[in-house]
Amino acid sequence: MISQTRNSTYKYLAEFFDLMFGAMDDVRDVARQAVVGPILSRVKSACDLACGTGSTALKLAQHGIRTTAVDLSPGMCRLARQKARRAAVAVRVIRADMRSFRLPERVDLVTCEFDALNHVEHKEDLAAVAKSVARALRPGGWFYFDANNKEGFKRYWKGTLWSEKPGIVMVGRYDNDARNDRAWANVEWFIRDKWGCWKRRHERVQEVCWSAREIRTVLKKAGFECVRALDASPFYKSSIITPGCRTLYLARKAP
Repeated sequence: MISQTRNSTYKYLAEFFDLMFGAMDDVRDVARQAVVGPILSRVKSACDLACGTGSTALKLAQHGIRTTAVDLSPGMCRLARQKARRAAVAVRVIRADMRSFRLPERVDLVTCEFDALNHVEHKEDLAAVAKSVARALRPGGWFYFDANNKEGFKRYWKGTLWSEKPGIVMVGRYDNDARNDRAWANVEWFIRDKWGCWKRRHERVQEVCWSAREIRTVLKKAGFECVRALDASPFYKSSIITPGCRTLYLARKAP
């Protein structure tokens, strides 16, 4: 029997993330530029929270911003460090939980992209994340993130997604309980080794979501103001992410 226990550090997703989802970097860049671009000249230091393989952290650092990358997955942290070394870019990588992370110094901007915030265990964890982000920011600092919504769960967290790359096959069986703001995917990885044999590995991915009102309430309690929200669909060249499925947020910590 395959265990259904969630692998919160996503070992195989980390290893093959860029191969399977790297094409989404351009989309994230466009969305980030539209929302964060106007304030970026005022940003001297930043943290990319739930950084994944470090793509956004590298882009921030390449703008001359002192950048820290944070992720819970050891695999993601390792890949982020490797990317920074190859690019000869200074990025500090810290392995930590987004609900309790601490930075050596406060920063001007915290980013959290690609629905990473939805991957906390429970709905109430959002308050812990907001508190940790507020602690990491200087007064007047910004928090930019995107989040899947209930409509997104109903629309694209269902059915089976199959993707193949050389030597790798990913099969995800998606389902959701939108009434209780939860979605999940049982992901089977088929990996061909150097002898040509295929090995099967399993991971479970889970998400929770919040209403816009819940997000605004939590941010306000954590000390944020001027919360701006934009529908993400105009930035995605996809028929899946339609209006109401994902939202981009920019919140500012009170000065």
